[in-house]
Amino acid sequence: QVQLVESGGGPVQPGGSLRLSCTASGFTLNDYTIAWFRQTPGEGREGISCISRTPGITFYTDSVKGRFTISRDTAKNTVYLQMNNLKPEDTAVYYCTTALRGLYCSAYGMGTGDSWGQGTQVTVSS
Repeated sequence: QVQLVESGGGPVQPGGSLRLSCTASGFTLNDYTIAWFRQTPGEGREGISCISRTPGITFYTDSVKGRFTISRDTAKNTVYLQMNNLKPEDTAVYYCTTALRGLYCSAYGMGTGDSWGQGTQVTVSS
């Protein structure tokens, strides 16, 4: 059974940082493109970043470019989303996702996945 698990969310003040982690059971994250999405109440899920399987191509949506960094630790089978200079508008539930058939990720855009974690809440507030 494929399962993704996000962690690392929590409350943070504006300008602060958090690092989200995405781990997996039932498959090896290193073998798949991984994406991060976020969702606020009443809104659809927004794709914000992805990292391809190889050669590690990354994409960031404009709203997070320059502040968020996606990376892999292959030894730990984990994908991270480092979030710096957080803003109140970054408040959302953050999800990692993949697609076992393949998830599109290029320097110009990203697709969506079909396997999702349970999400982790990020709240940016003073």
